Amino acid sequence: MTKLAIIGGTGLTHLEGLNIIKHEQINTPYGSPSAEIVTGELNQCQIIFLARHGNPHLIAPHKINYRANLWALKQLGVEQIIAVAAVGGISRDMAPAHLAIPDQIIDYSYGRKHTFFEEEAVTHIDFTYPYNQELRSRLICAAVKADIKISPLGTYGCTQGPRLETAAEIRRMEKDGCDLVGMTGMPEAALAKELGIAYASISVVANWAAGKAEGEITMAEIERHLHKGMANTAELLKAFVGWER
Repeated sequence: MTKLAIIGGTGLTHLEGLNIIKHEQINTPYGSPSAEIVTGELNQCQIIFLARHGNPHLIAPHKINYRANLWALKQLGVEQIIAVAAVGGISRDMAPAHLAIPDQIIDYSYGRKHTFFEEEAVTHIDFTYPYNQELRSRLICAAVKADIKISPLGTYGCTQGPRLETAAEIRRMEKDGCDLVGMTGMPEAALAKELGIAYASISVVANWAAGKAEGEITMAEIERHLHKGMANTAELLKAFVGWER
């Protein structure tokens, strides 16, 4: 059976309905992962869960040890990852609380450890399709089966954080073709690709991006939309796990 891991972002430090079997602290050549890795059962199927920002949520996006996180999952035999991330909506159909399964990335981050090949022979991975197409298709089918509305395509723009973007930055990103804006999609997707792990994402729209709605973005607004979006995400994950296995 293919071993599946779920990486939880903002609003998902623990997975509702997961019957926990064990917690593990994994050591890697790149340091410690964000949190203990949890093995449990969801919908009668065994999965692995990792809180990207730690549990509690303490690690800023640019401070996450992405290499340790991905290496630890690989050590545990993980072959597929579904990464859940809170994002801002740029495109008109990416309203708050909506879910999207992005198919492309534009990376605006900097200064992060982007590769496992820094001190080895240069290795150029093909990154034409940053998300695994088969895994994406199965997530989309699970959403249809569970009657959960999603956007099956979208370009995720990854910014540095932890601050939110300016309205001008969002206008630039929209011109670049971004539908969503987040802070953790890279280098996570590229590192998974380097390790040969199939990787797909569920983007949970927490707010309209800067300048896309009146007034300033507030944490109260983000938390309100995340609550609804993460509830739908939990249902989608249950549908995916139960249907797949």
